[in-house]
Amino acid sequence: MCRLGACFTGEALTRLDFLPAGTPTIHPDDERGRHLAREFAAYWDNPGHPFDLLFVPFGTPFQLRVWHGLMRIPAGQSVTYGALAQRLGTAARAVGQACGANPLPIVIPCHRVVAAHGLGGFMHASSGAPLDVKTWLLAHERHTD
Repeated sequence: MCRLGACFTGEALTRLDFLPAGTPTIHPDDERGRHLAREFAAYWDNPGHPFDLLFVPFGTPFQLRVWHGLMRIPAGQSVTYGALAQRLGTAARAVGQACGANPLPIVIPCHRVVAAHGLGGFMHASSGAPLDVKTWLLAHERHTD
């Protein structure tokens, strides 16, 4: 569905980036990359697959709290920015900013957070390719077995 670039710090995955559609595919040349590729293949096959990999997101304490909250949203479900903010005792806009700053999209499922009336944003964008990715991911996860 998309091209992803991965960054590791030691053994830990620390960043995933969506790459332009025309980016050439490079097959992983080490075990960390091969393991990540297997985990994503399992997720593409079964959106309910829990990622089994070492990852360390770098962010502020607030961002880490929001990202931890995102990981509690099951595949195939979504929650509004406002509802997540209420659970965390903060503001919806702050949750949106933390979602947009997520360094590990899909693994930390920020795409599962939507606006009260509509899709909301994705990767600090409110239109274009990022929203196409969010739409696709939500549809993909609705087909969880």
